[in-house]
This record gives sequence, C-alpha cells and structure tokens, in this order.
Amino acid sequence: MGQRLWLALPFLFSAAVFGLMGSAGLLTASWSTVPLSPAVTGAGVAVGAAVSGGVRWRRGWQRVWLRWPYLVGVLGVGVLVGAVEVPALAAAVVGVPVLVGLVFQCLVQSDESRQAADCR
Repeated sequence: MGQRLWLALPFLFSAAVFGLMGSAGLLTASWSTVPLSPAVTGAGVAVGAAVSGGVRWRRGWQRVWLRWPYLVGVLGVGVLVGAVEVPALAAAVVGVPVLVGLVFQCLVQSDESRQAADCR
C-alpha cells in the first residue's frame, strides 16, 4: 500500500461508515442527521494501524515517527468533532461513493496478490 493511501485510509473508512449510517437514516426515515462518532473514527484509526505494517514507507524513520503520532492525531480530531451532526443526505452523498471506491481498491489489491502468487 502506498503512503498517501494509508494517510487517507482512516478518513476514508470513517466517511464510508458515516455514508452507510446516512443512507440507513434516509431509508428508514428515522433520523435526518448523523453524529460524527468518535467510535467510528476510532475504528478508522484501528484499520489504519492494522494495515500500517504493509505500507511502503519512503524512509525508515517514518515507520515509527510518522505512523503512530499521525494515528493519535487523527483519533484526537475524531474526539474533538464528536458532537458535530451532519445532515444524513450529505453523509450518504459523500460516504457511499467512498465505500464503493474502497471496495474497488480491495478487489484490485486482491487480484494483484493473486496474480503475484501465480507467478511464483
């Protein structure tokens, strides 16, 4: 995984989850706003931490000095904006395309891994 994609991953994952929450709220007409939850941001940080071992770091020092402070900072931002509510329509419009993009990226990575395994 490239470093730029990894830097965006916690935000992309959180946006995808908020998009699903917004879509569910619109479909069920149960709520019109989606609260930006620190738990969802924490899950995005956890995904970033889980895949950080496979990132192609440009420099050796980045593995320690960029990876962990960045994830802590993203979690801190998630806690700070935890009380903000976003319209469900806006969350769905932004989040659902992000979710589709993430699923596409996972499928591409899986296909590349499968092709690399066949070359051995």
